Amino acid sequence: MSFMGQLRDELAEFKKEGVYKRLNYLDSPQASRVKMEGRGDVVILSSNNYLGLCDVPEVVQAGKAALDHWGAGTASVRFICGTFTVHRDLEDALATFVGCESSLTYVSCWNANEGLCPTVLGEADVVISDQLNHASIIDAIRLAKTITKCQTAVYKHSDMADLEEKLRAAGKARRKLIFTDGIFSMEGDIARLPDLVALARKHDAVLAVDDSHATGVLGKSGRGTAEHYGMLGEIDVITSTLGKALGGAAGGFTAGPLALTDYLTQRSRPQLFSNALPPTVAASALAAVRHVTAHAELVTRLHQNARYFREQLLALGFKPLPGDTPIVPVILGETAKAIHMSELLLAEGVFVTGFGYPVVPQGHARVRCQLSAAHSRDDLDFALRAFKKVGSKLGLI
Repeated sequence: MSFMGQLRDELAEFKKEGVYKRLNYLDSPQASRVKMEGRGDVVILSSNNYLGLCDVPEVVQAGKAALDHWGAGTASVRFICGTFTVHRDLEDALATFVGCESSLTYVSCWNANEGLCPTVLGEADVVISDQLNHASIIDAIRLAKTITKCQTAVYKHSDMADLEEKLRAAGKARRKLIFTDGIFSMEGDIARLPDLVALARKHDAVLAVDDSHATGVLGKSGRGTAEHYGMLGEIDVITSTLGKALGGAAGGFTAGPLALTDYLTQRSRPQLFSNALPPTVAASALAAVRHVTAHAELVTRLHQNARYFREQLLALGFKPLPGDTPIVPVILGETAKAIHMSELLLAEGVFVTGFGYPVVPQGHARVRCQLSAAHSRDDLDFALRAFKKVGSKLGLI
């Protein structure tokens, strides 16, 4: 059978099993309500636009002004053709925001993670990863193992005893890197950062935290997992994204000591062989960082919305996973069931995505609700009425 024929057969099987993903097209900015082709206005509960900054006028205008000032892009790699001053300004602002000495931007946090592990790890080193880490961390570690022959290990999710066992087993390694998410994107729970820092210090290890779902979200002023625990400035390495709470366009960064970002500038392949962020994106992200810094009340509103929505789901009879973040997963079990529920909710005017394997383990499919500071109480109540109707129809409540 031809290659394309094989692909068509597999796609047909996806549809038969009810796990085929269909794209929904929007004709408006990402906001609490969006215009969806064929659906009209819908409330969106599946966006990482946690602070509602995607369409804030200052953020949008900054991108427009940057297009006029710097043009469409660098057209090459930063060290070859020159680096725009907006990239330096953004990196300075990001470092200050997350409590680090320095930062280096990438075109995505996926690139930042891929740029970290293969660059700083060698054959004599080991990287130890949380079981539920994001796919970008997992693939970065696989890449490092293939390229540098470093050792790898996985510890049970947030299990400090298991992590310490893995650290002891790696006692002779030259360099030990612990890698964890700050907020685990599918569960909505928070890494046990104080325990992780303590173990890293005890075993002379380096701690790296992917704060993609925590930057702009955790801490009183949105500065991430470290601020949430009162530990700003105590984390060795932070990677994160500009594509979620910080304006939602694109881009990522690695933050840490100046020696680290300088070394990554010299040796990190995604940095050496990729164009820089478009200046429009860099300028919008910089405006978003400044906006969050000046408007910490957005973070407060975000958490108020998350608490309200979680409490009301519980009152209706749903059983969302417990947590203190704006990620509120409702576990359904089978992938087809999660996708079916998301389709029924969309028919009621609520856009929330059903996730199944391979994004989450088999048998743990879910609809993942994500709250935003931009949601009004009317938005949330509208969504809750839809959940009640669909949940009753499916026999979930």
